[in-house]
Amino acid sequence: MNINFNYYHSYFMDADRIPYLVAAIFLTIVLGMITGPLVGNANPFFWEVMDRIFGRIGDRIDRKNRKSADLLFRGLFLSVAVLVFALFAGRALSLYASSYSVAEIIIISLFITSGSVWYMILKLYFTLSQSGVVKGGYFGLSRSARVDLNSTDDFGITREGLSFSAVSFDKGLVAPSLWYLIGGIPLMVIYSSLSFLAWRFGKCGFTTGFGRVPVALEKLMGFIPSLFSGFLYTASAAVSPTAKILESLKSWWEVKGKAPYEQGGVILSALAWPLEVSLGGPVSDISGTKLKKLWIGPKNASAKIDASHLKRGIIMNVMAHLFFILSLLSAYIYSGKFF
Repeated sequence: MNINFNYYHSYFMDADRIPYLVAAIFLTIVLGMITGPLVGNANPFFWEVMDRIFGRIGDRIDRKNRKSADLLFRGLFLSVAVLVFALFAGRALSLYASSYSVAEIIIISLFITSGSVWYMILKLYFTLSQSGVVKGGYFGLSRSARVDLNSTDDFGITREGLSFSAVSFDKGLVAPSLWYLIGGIPLMVIYSSLSFLAWRFGKCGFTTGFGRVPVALEKLMGFIPSLFSGFLYTASAAVSPTAKILESLKSWWEVKGKAPYEQGGVILSALAWPLEVSLGGPVSDISGTKLKKLWIGPKNASAKIDASHLKRGIIMNVMAHLFFILSLLSAYIYSGKFF
């Protein structure tokens, strides 16, 4: 029985890839904390590259005066073009990485994020907790979350910071990592391309049609990883100061106050419940579109959160990273590759 289980375990993912992934995670943690977000974007570097290539093209064909069906077709056209690009890019990067072990680590690090998010959220924390404004304290969050922070107050900015730290853990680390373990660099590139499109044009689900296709495609690949991300956040509540593990567990079966997938999904619920805060709320994105996001959190939770809540959220994020790395190492040891 154990032999058969090991067989299916190896069939599901390639354990030989785990050391490269763990090394890439540590690389992004160290470099991200040193350099901070490149050009203000704390998301994976690949998203910034794709934004430079396809961002303006998408803006030109996404016309608000067009009918929904026309926008849907245009979004489909862009999604196909991006996926074709991803297929060739993934194949080329995979061939290059097969020749150099270090190259594979560096390539993986371009598709995940971690330390730059901590850098940005810590800068936001110091901005909100001290008198005056720390240079760049707001720019990174606005650029990374694509939110116009002028459309909300300090409480709203704190909510956006907390939410982004959790969502980036899911979309920018766990999901691309799992697809890398399953299908190598090519599948990681495909998922990252879809997550870029959903981030750039999805508008948290509040799209007139152009972003519906990439959001739907990203959901197909990202739903299962999002459950694992939520589980890791629930586990982090058990070891984070003042976070309540029972409330975090409760978020899994509560019906009201939960985040739709397009607005963050289970990981936001796993963050809001143990901290007993209310996340979400209406804001505007950087293009001026009104995002009437739902309120996420337990009943009677306060939306007036401050820097102290942000600090607790950072601790939960760090602990979730630690649990993710430990789960990868455990899978590697269980596969028998370590011995």
